[in-house]
Amino acid sequence: MALHWLVQGCQPGDSLVFHYSGHGSQKRNYTGDEVDGYDETLCPLDFETQGMIIDDEINETIVRPLPLGVKLHAIIDACHSGTVLDLPFLCRMNRSGQYVWEDHRPRSGTWKGTNGGEAISFSGCDDNQTSADTSALSRITSTGAMTYSFIEAIERGHGATYGSILNSIRTTIRSTSGGTGGGPVTSLMTMLLTGGSAGGGLRQEPQLTSYERFDVYSKPFAL
Repeated sequence: MALHWLVQGCQPGDSLVFHYSGHGSQKRNYTGDEVDGYDETLCPLDFETQGMIIDDEINETIVRPLPLGVKLHAIIDACHSGTVLDLPFLCRMNRSGQYVWEDHRPRSGTWKGTNGGEAISFSGCDDNQTSADTSALSRITSTGAMTYSFIEAIERGHGATYGSILNSIRTTIRSTSGGTGGGPVTSLMTMLLTGGSAGGGLRQEPQLTSYERFDVYSKPFAL
């Protein structure tokens, strides 16, 4: 209902933001529409009784209805969140900042883009990775590493383009993995399912996905 509310009645000129910081997971995909064979999911508080929200549902609800002139930004800080909006293209970037756009359009031909609007997502990690909750960044309290790094990128003036933001987020998280003397680093999904702790630093690589390919170093970022 909240996802429907976000896009309901949107008009040209509207800018929508969907931020989720919480648990994410995966489910086996049997239609052949996922490159890795798995649907990505979000796990709301009642997921054990009501089920997880899969990427197909998210895409159908807040991506495909977007009309021309409407912009959606998603900031998803969760495990296995790389392609959780099921957008057609993923920006595969290496550590030196070079990138290529991977085509994630389903083989079935189903359109996963918008109805003319813009949809771009920053996510906490790749589909096969977990996102950390740590106090190593703020040194004060435990935060989602990707959310903290995203805010820091904007505050430090690295928010000019999508490429500059992604590089800044990745640099912050990568430097934290070297052991900055902070608090514990835990995998959200590991803690949820096993009660255990996955320590040893941040091994997540934030991702950028989009409704279309573009030059990430020239396209200005603006909410």
